Amino acid sequence: MGIEKDTAFEPATGDGPPREPDDRRAPSVRAAFEGMLQIRRLTNASLPDPEGVPAPWETNRPIRAVALSLEASGLTASAVDGTGARTATGYRVARGETPGGVRVEWLGPVGSGAAHAEERELGRCAAALRELGWTVLLYRGPRRRRFLEVEPPAGAPAGGR
Repeated sequence: MGIEKDTAFEPATGDGPPREPDDRRAPSVRAAFEGMLQIRRLTNASLPDPEGVPAPWETNRPIRAVALSLEASGLTASAVDGTGARTATGYRVARGETPGGVRVEWLGPVGSGAAHAEERELGRCAAALRELGWTVLLYRGPRRRRFLEVEPPAGAPAGGR
């Protein structure tokens, strides 16, 4: 008996290998996203809009929840090769500056023009996340590169890292 490969769905964070356009992945993304919305409906049942606020499951796994939300909204993740070099332009989701916060950047390979598209593309990322109830703030970092800091809305339980 061999060791079975872990087949659990992992949303694209932008730090993994390139994801080829794959019709087989789209149903998995939709199913995972619908599962997240179902968790919201069940755990936020007392709220007027249970799907409009991140559930505790999300605030405890903010990188996973934000990455899933971005991928489900049709945005493209960046990617890296085995040496860590960027090979595709898109969003990158990573640990944020605040506890339970997530940083979203728009990155690409050297010479890809990602910096020129980041304002527009981060705006698309922010819109998708705000629609799902996340608090999204736009900042400028080193070299004037923009990034988003994404946090659960005020009053939501703070998640882990």
